[in-house]
Amino acid sequence: MYMLNTPLRHELDHYETASRDEIAAMQLSRLKWSIQHTYANVPHYRAKCQKAGVHPGDLKEMKDLALFPFTVKDDLRQTYPYGMFAVPLTEVVRIHASSGTTGRPTVVGYTQNDIDMWAGLVARSIRAAGGRRGDKVHIAYGYGLFTGGLGAHYGAERLGCTVIPMSGGQTEKQVQLIRDFQPDIIMVTPSYMLNIAEEMERQGLRPWETALRIGIFGAEPWTNAMRGEIERRFGIDAVDIYGLSEIMGPGVANECVETKDGPVIWEDHFYPEIIDPATGAVLPDGEYGELVFTTLTKEGLPMIRYRTRDLTRLLPPTARSMRRMDKITGRSDDMLIIRGVNVFPTQIEEIICKDPTLAPHYELVVTRDGYMDELAVRVETAPAGHGRTRAEQAKDLRHHIKSFIGISTAVEVVEPGTIERSQGKAKRVRDLRPKA
Repeated sequence: MYMLNTPLRHELDHYETASRDEIAAMQLSRLKWSIQHTYANVPHYRAKCQKAGVHPGDLKEMKDLALFPFTVKDDLRQTYPYGMFAVPLTEVVRIHASSGTTGRPTVVGYTQNDIDMWAGLVARSIRAAGGRRGDKVHIAYGYGLFTGGLGAHYGAERLGCTVIPMSGGQTEKQVQLIRDFQPDIIMVTPSYMLNIAEEMERQGLRPWETALRIGIFGAEPWTNAMRGEIERRFGIDAVDIYGLSEIMGPGVANECVETKDGPVIWEDHFYPEIIDPATGAVLPDGEYGELVFTTLTKEGLPMIRYRTRDLTRLLPPTARSMRRMDKITGRSDDMLIIRGVNVFPTQIEEIICKDPTLAPHYELVVTRDGYMDELAVRVETAPAGHGRTRAEQAKDLRHHIKSFIGISTAVEVVEPGTIERSQGKAKRVRDLRPKA
């Protein structure tokens, strides 16, 4: 196992360096409590267990978790707003919710113990990324019902950092505060970090001359190619944080700066599984599939076998004693099927980022010609000309997409600044197919 430098090890939480046997024993004990807590206090999930013919007493060892039914986003929508809570509302000290753009919002609630646990895990995540007490942390995740801003905020304060609660948007103001307040760390979506770089360059500033040394990026899938782009432009360490509101928020997993080899899942609080998204069968570590989480310590909104729809695989421990997850390759529910070929936006992003004459700002436009789905890629040229015409850039990108993904696409290379910028999660796909 990768050994940390001695000065850091004494700062780590116990289970970050515990043996796998000790972690497994702890997980089984906490899992039994979590399933019993959920079964006893969430009628909706208890009914699912009864329909499946399973009872908390059937959990004897970790593999028995596969006997229990999944929880999916629709369970939260069916029981909107508070039907999945496992404690009375009088014990809930905070509520977050999704935007509800695809239906009823999913509502999550936290007890005070949940909030304390969350803050501790985000503090652990910032520390894993290289942050330390006294660092200034610029938070450009959105505040409000979205979990990103407040989750990062409480964790940074717990670590002992100075928090700059900027929130999202107001890109010129973001640049001003980064220049004037000189933060050490920024927490933001990776796509918006590139927007900040563009604004700095527009103002004649050099992004690599800021005081920033660490970027903690999450809330959307991003590739190692985009990591390289951000690190090159800012001269920082770019580290991946993972989370989702149904499980906790940001800080479910985080990369360690000394390895940057995939987010470490904080397995003392969240038990991961990888399943075949079509059959629900549990897959062994190392195989790609859909990520499923069971919360081990949450009181307000415990989740048993929650299907995240994120596609990844579980990897062995390196910098910590807990397993890692690979980069998210896509989602089982946003996968595009174009003429029989499965396509994820991150696959095309990877190809775009390998071409230095293109900017990492793009959108995929899906249309239908008769009965055939068609995919078009719109991507910006890099600000510097590089001596290539846009027709040449488009020809090369079409070729690489065909070679690596196996589909023919239309490609349009447009001027810098043409693609609409997001102030939160990047919207990569425009689906213009007629609705059924």
